[in-house]
Amino acid sequence: MKIVCVGAHPDDVELSMGGSILLFRTLGHEVTILDLTNGEPTPFGSEEIRKKESFEAAKLLDVTRQTLSYPNRFLLDTIEIRKKLASIFRELKPDFVFTHYEFDLHPDHIATSKISESARFYSKLTKSDIIGEPFFPSNLVYYFPNHTHIQLLPTFCID
Repeated sequence: MKIVCVGAHPDDVELSMGGSILLFRTLGHEVTILDLTNGEPTPFGSEEIRKKESFEAAKLLDVTRQTLSYPNRFLLDTIEIRKKLASIFRELKPDFVFTHYEFDLHPDHIATSKISESARFYSKLTKSDIIGEPFFPSNLVYYFPNHTHIQLLPTFCID
């Protein structure tokens, strides 16, 4: 299968589902991590450190990684970003898309959830200027939120 894991920042996907990605790769599935921002600024990092660490993580997980150039801390669900992500879905043709669960305290994580849902819909549109042939990722899965204190009952867990 082809799997795309969408995160707001480098490290979000690894923190939420790094073990699952290792399992997917062991089973022979193709995995791409897609970060919508470069994650900077952070209190103790830099753009160079974050980039180095994210590509080292991708190498360890044996996945492909793409990092887009949207602004960290100011990520918004816009038509532009929906269409950009939809064009990536059309290119990669994932069987599964994993993304943030919408109930999270971090605004970028909430926006990424909404952007992923909308881009999934946009990717199937036939009369549009979105790059690539229409394609609809049939499965959308939300991974556990990083910043929340609510009690959640997951639909499934991966050991």
